[in-house]
Amino acid sequence: MIAAESAGEMPLTGHLSELRQRIISSLIAIGLGTAVSLFFIEELIAFLTAPAGHLYFSRPAEVFIIYMKTAVIAGFILASPVVFYEFWRFLLPALTDREKSWTAIFVPLSVGLFLGGICFSYFFVMPRSLQFLIGFGGESFTPLLSMENYLEFVLLMILPFGIVFNLPLVMIALSRAGLVHAKTLKKVRKFVILASFIIAAVITPTPDILTQSLLALPCIVLYEVSLRIISIWDRK
Repeated sequence: MIAAESAGEMPLTGHLSELRQRIISSLIAIGLGTAVSLFFIEELIAFLTAPAGHLYFSRPAEVFIIYMKTAVIAGFILASPVVFYEFWRFLLPALTDREKSWTAIFVPLSVGLFLGGICFSYFFVMPRSLQFLIGFGGESFTPLLSMENYLEFVLLMILPFGIVFNLPLVMIALSRAGLVHAKTLKKVRKFVILASFIIAAVITPTPDILTQSLLALPCIVLYEVSLRIISIWDRK
């Protein structure tokens, strides 16, 4: 593997080679995480389907497909320390020698924020969104949830929150690399707010404004936190 310390002198082919190696390492970790998840897939499915109660499936292969999808997502979550480690190590050449030591801080923080976003979505956002959407049926209709549709809904709800919660670290890294500055971030604040709601509308699996707001608002709060930290560093 190409050493990060020499990355500043690498040609484009060197960067691409390092990126390929880090992606391969991440995929291997995800594959191992998926294999581990398959051993506990019954318990995992039971945990994820608990808020919905009884589910049904209409196609013979539906259960197998959704089990595999769930195992892959769980494998990614289990492999998140390796994935974030490879991600931050690849970005290190853009930082100074002193800031390269931040890997020891950024990796656990990234994992913590990722898992925190997932937990926030699963325990707070997802149940409210599910209750809100099912409530539209009123007393005239009985909800009959498909196992595949429900679990895809859950997985698409929790992953965006885990990724979005890492926004402060990404912004801080870009700031320390000299790619963004506090003054610029302040000028584009109103566009960021608008973009947060647009992105939330695109990546959330539901059309309701409640779910979209529960994703957009944390984005805005995290952006403001990042801006405050970057402003302090810029003044120093």
